[in-house]
Amino acid sequence: MAEVSSSLLEQLKSCIVWSWTYLWTLWFFLMLFLVYILRVPLKINDNLSTVSMFLNTLTPKFYVALTGTSSLISGLILIFEWWYFRKYGTSFIEQVSVSHLRPLLGGVDNTAPSNSTSNNGDTDSNRQSVSECKVWRNPLNLFRGAEYNRYTWVTGREPLTYYDMNLSAQDHQTFFTCETDHLRPADAIMQKAWRERNPQARISAAHEALELNEIFYHWRPLLQPLQAKRRTQNGINFTMCATAYILLAEEEATTIVEAERLFKQALKAGEVCYRRSQQLQHHGAQYEAQHRRDTNVLVYIKRRLAMCSRKLGRTREAVKMMRDLMKEFPLLSMFNIHENLLEALLELQAYADVQAVLAKYDDISLPKSATICYTAALLKARAVSDKFSPEAASRRGLSTAEMNAVEAIHRAVEFNPHVPKYLLEMKSLILPPEHILKRGDSEAIAYAFFHLQHWKRVEGALNLLHCTWEGTFRMIPYPLEKGHLFYPYPICTETADRELLPFSVYPKKELPFFILFTAGLCSFTAMLALLTHQFPELMGVFAKAFLSTLFAPLNFVMEKVESILPSSLWHQLTRI
Repeated sequence: MAEVSSSLLEQLKSCIVWSWTYLWTLWFFLMLFLVYILRVPLKINDNLSTVSMFLNTLTPKFYVALTGTSSLISGLILIFEWWYFRKYGTSFIEQVSVSHLRPLLGGVDNTAPSNSTSNNGDTDSNRQSVSECKVWRNPLNLFRGAEYNRYTWVTGREPLTYYDMNLSAQDHQTFFTCETDHLRPADAIMQKAWRERNPQARISAAHEALELNEIFYHWRPLLQPLQAKRRTQNGINFTMCATAYILLAEEEATTIVEAERLFKQALKAGEVCYRRSQQLQHHGAQYEAQHRRDTNVLVYIKRRLAMCSRKLGRTREAVKMMRDLMKEFPLLSMFNIHENLLEALLELQAYADVQAVLAKYDDISLPKSATICYTAALLKARAVSDKFSPEAASRRGLSTAEMNAVEAIHRAVEFNPHVPKYLLEMKSLILPPEHILKRGDSEAIAYAFFHLQHWKRVEGALNLLHCTWEGTFRMIPYPLEKGHLFYPYPICTETADRELLPFSVYPKKELPFFILFTAGLCSFTAMLALLTHQFPELMGVFAKAFLSTLFAPLNFVMEKVESILPSSLWHQLTRI
């Protein structure tokens, strides 16, 4: 019985909410009509005449004071709204309406399951929020020496923030160093080099490590007894320093060709180190740590070599290198090599191969990215975009293929709502950072920087995106609170993006509506107060003319109603 009564209450509430959502205009006109009918018993005409007599007796000073007070109040509201927006990033009026008024009107789903389910959901949501606010290495990050520094030479501006470069330094220390580096002179130098903030100091340290290696190999015959002794005592061998070549290729090389040459030298050294540590990895913990480091170094070198081939136009060679790398090291998903592969396959227009890669990585159990979601949307849009017309679709409705494409676009936009404005060139692109925040503006810039050309190549794809992407927010009007296919959009993305993107180019947040409204209201009332003070008679004439014009349509409608309705019926209605 209790369940039946609660369901009836929910249905009644939903009906009321629906009526207030769609029928408020009808209710408004009905109330006006009722007031007009009851104007005689309510003595509305007498009251209006009394009010008009009172208004006629008022002096212009009263109107100056009224408009001045209104301007002052709206100005104070404007100042408070601006302060609240600068401090908290949102409008106070909008926040109050969302937090207190919308739940009363049924805007939030209040149906709560059992306590255990709710607690589990909160835990999962918190975990997802933490993981989504995690900063990730950009799989398609540019070369500092050959690409980022060229921008600095031309414009005199730094394309990377200190926070971004600091994260890269932490990554380098994680991937390219291990606990036993101090036992090898060249690696000990590189361990200090990765911690250096000054680029020239890092480059000098890399050259020093390579010179130390050259000295060793030049005097190798004389040092072989010492090498055998050290191997016996410590299990550590003199090795070629592949990480020094990596640093020079990343930061000193001024062209991609030069970077590729250095990476090939690093590959030779890295393969030697990898084969040697692979044989000794089961001899102890230090050997295992060294092998893990050598594996990271080798994978990084091969991936960057594949990216060099892609940038130099050898796309098929790059695809082959990426496939071989993913086959040789299938467990190293932290580098996200499949995103490099997707971009290269799109350049080759090998859409069947792109679909095969998506079938493997666009899985519910794997973390998503803008590359995966928007590439899936591009493939589905490609099937219908060349013949898509919004006018024809509005007349006949969407076909099954068009509906699938629109749903894929809505899914991608829900995951990262920043991407469409960059793809549609409504926002200007900048150089992508070395780290990105998934679902954030940094990820959108990184995706659009490399994939805009692929969307332009598919005829009609951008037109379909332009016509449909804003429809996502009809399904999720409040994405910060409730999502459709993904968790709600994390609030922490803006703070992290401000750290990753340069402040000079970080997209400014649009001002809330109520700040603009109060600014306009304050200016308008202040202008009215000034004009009323300077020209009281003229403003009085203008006010009377404005009010008469405003009520003219209402008077016209009421005259027509009085002429159409029978006088007896009208008399009976007024007597009710």
